[in-house]
Amino acid sequence: MMMQMNQQFDLAFNFLQNTGTHLFLTGKAGTGKTTFLKRLKEVSPKRMIVVAPTGVAAINAGGVTIHSFFQLPFGPYLPSASREADQAKNFTNKFSRDKINIIRSMDLLVIDEVSMVRADLLDAISDVLCRYKDRTKPFGGVQLLLIGDLQQLAPVAKDDEWNLLKEHYPSTFFFDSKALSESNYYCIELTKVYRQNDSTFISLLNNIRENRFDEETLNSLNQRYIPDFAPDDQQGYITLTTHNYQAQQLNNRKLAELPGKSYTFNAEINNDFPEYSYPTDNQLELKNGAQVMFVKNDSSGEHRYYNGKIGKIVFINPNKITVVGEDGNEIQVERETWTNVKYTINPDTKEITETVAGTFSQYPLKTAWAITIHKSQGLTFEHAIIDASAAFSHGQVYVALSRCKTLEGLVLSSPITRNAMIKDMRIQEFTSSVTDKQPGKEQLEQAQQQYYLELVIELFNFASIQQRLQYAAYTVYTHLQKLYPELNTQYANTRDAFRSVITEVGGRFQQQLTRMISGNPDYQQDETIQERVRKGVAYFIERIDSLCTSLEENSAVEIDNKESRKAVNNAISKFTEELHLKQETLKACVDGFSVVRYLSAKAKASIEPPASAKKRSERSSQPAKVTVSSDVLHPELYNSIKRWRYELATEKGLPPYTILQQKALLGIVNTLPSNSRELLAIPGIGKKVIENYGSVLLELVEEYKKQ
Repeated sequence: MMMQMNQQFDLAFNFLQNTGTHLFLTGKAGTGKTTFLKRLKEVSPKRMIVVAPTGVAAINAGGVTIHSFFQLPFGPYLPSASREADQAKNFTNKFSRDKINIIRSMDLLVIDEVSMVRADLLDAISDVLCRYKDRTKPFGGVQLLLIGDLQQLAPVAKDDEWNLLKEHYPSTFFFDSKALSESNYYCIELTKVYRQNDSTFISLLNNIRENRFDEETLNSLNQRYIPDFAPDDQQGYITLTTHNYQAQQLNNRKLAELPGKSYTFNAEINNDFPEYSYPTDNQLELKNGAQVMFVKNDSSGEHRYYNGKIGKIVFINPNKITVVGEDGNEIQVERETWTNVKYTINPDTKEITETVAGTFSQYPLKTAWAITIHKSQGLTFEHAIIDASAAFSHGQVYVALSRCKTLEGLVLSSPITRNAMIKDMRIQEFTSSVTDKQPGKEQLEQAQQQYYLELVIELFNFASIQQRLQYAAYTVYTHLQKLYPELNTQYANTRDAFRSVITEVGGRFQQQLTRMISGNPDYQQDETIQERVRKGVAYFIERIDSLCTSLEENSAVEIDNKESRKAVNNAISKFTEELHLKQETLKACVDGFSVVRYLSAKAKASIEPPASAKKRSERSSQPAKVTVSSDVLHPELYNSIKRWRYELATEKGLPPYTILQQKALLGIVNTLPSNSRELLAIPGIGKKVIENYGSVLLELVEEYKKQ
């Protein structure tokens, strides 16, 4: 469906591009929500993931299901006061490194068909994001775009599930999620209807949508009740039913009544394409004369058909299907291919990339004398027969009626009663508050400035690094104070110095920039602000380098005790990762602050491990070390190497252990290595020691052996 961008589209787009504010994009059926998403995916520079509650919705949105991406169990998710403890119970599946990197680096999460997403599922999503991003913010600080229409299909909760959830939530609807309630978000309602052009019909649908179901509306609607209506097969009427078995029975009966041979077409399925996401039948049975519906937009670019177009088969054989649409045009139908996407990190660019996990190839058709209201969501029909007498949930009748382009193309097989118009008061309350959450140009400008300020402040906020350093110092003190007293002292001194010359100075810097940016309409072009940023960046890069470089280098120590090694390595890794992230974002702003540059650097740094982590990984993959006696078996050699170490350390102005650890010295003395391989097997000796001092150490050993 082609349409011009309107003012609401532009406003929504600007919010998503230039702010970090959550957005609920809603609108009547046919207002172009799907088109907006497609456009956003094409042009947005933000690192985006698209998810949906069902397999078919995910395929249509070009994304993945919520449960598969976040690896969530089916069933209720109970919020807890202690989220950390709750996570241990609820997140039993281990995430791959690639999945963690995607989550850590994402800017925007799009949830399509959010009306079907339960509140507890949204909270589960928030907890996963907090787990891998920012634990202090709902949804881990990731921006949300929620797309859907609350007047359409509602989330499903069985009685036993709701009995558990009702103690925590006022309703099952997404807007009652605890994480969303703690978040600021705006609602933008698309109002221009592209599906219907009939003003009377549009007005009638609006009355139903807004629960203004008066006698006049009821009478107007029930004029379309035609008892025993028998449509002409040429007109392409489709029946919308409330239950799947009703639709299946009608389609099977109609197909069986047709004369002639039936043909079965098998889908070609490659790799990972789950059954719940099949867009049509795996084994598609068709006959000449069958009424069919296209289940995909024409991929040829010729716009011969679209998802939901009704037609009739006029020729069929094992290799060819010809369909005539309602417009009388013949269509030679070819197989189409649907893709099941998977998100990965491009190893070269570090961008989030959509890759094809699997494909489903089949004729884009299904028998279509009938379809369920649920499966009709998002489709448009010229002619429809609606059987809503057995409506059982909120929004069903509205969804069914709004599939039609015109009131004249609509036929009711039974009268619509007030009882069929099932409304949920919780939705009515929320819908009435949407107007208050509608932003304008002023709110956009405020949100944009606030976003800019938040990111600049984040750049000069060193509190998280200070916390990691504090914990690393404590861990080194707990496990290594006796084994490596100099390292223990260095961590304590660095912790204190970092606080005074970086963290505290950064706090004052944040206050200054807040004053300069707040209330300044020209904040993005203000050269005084940019100059202040440049000077601040230069200062902190230099101070971090002078304080932390030697600390990272000296932290590469051998630890025999497994428990101590795990605790120390974990604490130091978390510190170096946080430090690396800050260093890379500071470097990105050497020439001034830019939102795009900052976000890009932050995303890439959260994926790429720091060099020190790579070194630790390399060390862990080295050959197993030999067992060394604690006794000094060759005292003369011991004194010789110890003297050499002392002299070199004095010359370099370094602690002796940074040249050669004590356990490494003992290992050389007791094993008498004759080559680099034997030297590498000694605890405390890695590739760096061999590279710098290997030849000298082997010479000292060889000289001792000759004596």
